[in-house]
Amino acid sequence: MRLLLDTHVALWAVADDARLAAGARDLIADPSNDVFVSVATVWEIAIKHALYPARPNALAISAAEAVRYFAASGYLLLPVLAAHGIAVERLPPIHGDPFDRMLIAQALTEPLRLVTSDAELARYSDTVIRI
Repeated sequence: MRLLLDTHVALWAVADDARLAAGARDLIADPSNDVFVSVATVWEIAIKHALYPARPNALAISAAEAVRYFAASGYLLLPVLAAHGIAVERLPPIHGDPFDRMLIAQALTEPLRLVTSDAELARYSDTVIRI
């Protein structure tokens, strides 16, 4: 299976965070699955880290650190392509977050199974894996 990790899922996975459900851990750890993290996730981390500690939703981890952790975990980086941007335009207005909209567009275009804890993202497709 080809998995695309939502930003929180990717961060929880590399940090071995208790918020990551056991089923998601199993999927991510399964060597038969290809696990991707989007460059849009790296961008989101960079923006939220730049706000740290001024904002409550900021991240303590930098984008550079995250990329190192993702690489050490064997995750593949998924570039953002023009086709992904075009796919965002065709999405129904279920979710307003631009990073999440890009992730679902990438998942539907590639195709990949998006792994997320976000109930709104799961409304886009039955191929989304909600944890």
